[in-house]
Amino acid sequence: MIPLLTNPKVSVVIPAYNHEEFIGACIDSVLAQSYTNLEVIVIDDGSTDQTGTIVQSYQDPRITYVYQENQDAYNALNRGLEMASGKFLAILNSDDVFHPLRLERCLRVHRRKRAAVIFTHVQPIDGNGDKILDPDFWWTRWHELNRQYYFKTKDLYAAFLNGNLMVTTSNLFMTAHALKTVGRFAALRYLHDYDFIFRLMGAFPRKVFYMDKEKLVYYRLHGSNTISDAAIIGREQDQMVIRKYLLEKIPPRLRTVTETGINRLIALEHELLEVREQIKRQDEKSEDLL
Repeated sequence: MIPLLTNPKVSVVIPAYNHEEFIGACIDSVLAQSYTNLEVIVIDDGSTDQTGTIVQSYQDPRITYVYQENQDAYNALNRGLEMASGKFLAILNSDDVFHPLRLERCLRVHRRKRAAVIFTHVQPIDGNGDKILDPDFWWTRWHELNRQYYFKTKDLYAAFLNGNLMVTTSNLFMTAHALKTVGRFAALRYLHDYDFIFRLMGAFPRKVFYMDKEKLVYYRLHGSNTISDAAIIGREQDQMVIRKYLLEKIPPRLRTVTETGINRLIALEHELLEVREQIKRQDEKSEDLL
């Protein structure tokens, strides 16, 4: 147990949707924490499988279960956070898992650094809960490139403009004061966590801390990796978030010229793609005539 002069409560909010296969391991990882003064708030966002039945089978009085019609993850998160009574807040998606020492380690860092927000290194796991250790795995390559950029620049804000270093809302640990300061998650289906961390960095520029050596959350990768409309919407929201928080770092008198330059560079990239496609089609047509 972490030695504390006081014993602050940690509220863990779990947004859940159709994760009957994973919700048990998720809740078990919270109840198995070395730090035990916590409450667990599960917001079931309209599950149609056995997710609710599994959650309600737990007898631990620290667990609160709420069912609502499906309203997307950001609404489930906001509802759970509004119900939270802890001095500290953590989030765990219903298919992810906490390391047993996560809350204890985060509280220690808060005490040592006076951090308002903490996130850690991430360990990917597969659908069976096994660690993905292949350094050439596509997700690992993507995440390590983001980490390398952070280590090179030592600029957390720039690192997040380069990519979502936090990876997931399951990696958020913050004070209740931090939430009160920045407010609710934005109504973004896929990028609400990305938008939220930028707002936290803006409100607490020297109090967002990255525990870059400790893998204290297990991020589950499962399901289909096929391209869908979600891939397009997610990237469109990505563009919107990056543009917004890039411009926020620019002095007001320079924002118009900066945004004009950004727009022109994007337009040129589209033009280059079109020209290259035209040249490719011409070359293929010429080969067909030979």
